[in-house]
Amino acid sequence: MIEDNVILVNENDEPIGLMPKMEAHEKAVLHRAFSVFVLNNKNEIMLQQRAQHKYHSPLLWTNTCCSHQREGETNIQAGSRRLREEMGFQTELKELFHFIYKAPFDNGLTEHELDHVMIGYYNDAPNINTDEVEDWKWMPIEAVKTDMQRNPEIYTIWFKIIFDQFYHFLEEHTL
Repeated sequence: MIEDNVILVNENDEPIGLMPKMEAHEKAVLHRAFSVFVLNNKNEIMLQQRAQHKYHSPLLWTNTCCSHQREGETNIQAGSRRLREEMGFQTELKELFHFIYKAPFDNGLTEHELDHVMIGYYNDAPNINTDEVEDWKWMPIEAVKTDMQRNPEIYTIWFKIIFDQFYHFLEEHTL
């Protein structure tokens, strides 16, 4: 299997090169990423539980899907591709905002990402790819916030950071 490259960027999201994904996470180099939040008509977020065999953060709960853009791919194209690959459905996505975060893992890898956060709406059950996703559930936004405070260990480190940004965005904007 050929390892995907990530797009290295500066703080203005301008591409400055490519690097294999694992190397970028080992060296904590800033690179472009995206996070998708899918909501239903009850204002619940579709969460996914990462597959048990993932090399980091296995069985932890996180947002609907997230990954890295490929060279030549727009943020929306990348989000749509990964949503289809992981959760087995398509829906229209809209980019909300982007921000930079840095989050080290216990295994020595570090996420240092300029993350493009997107939202989409969907009301049906996904058709999960079990190579990527162990389980999924709908959860009200307020319940996610409360549960994350009570049980932070069951959520991915990046989801805790991104959810906080997403929550504050929703407080300040009408979608």
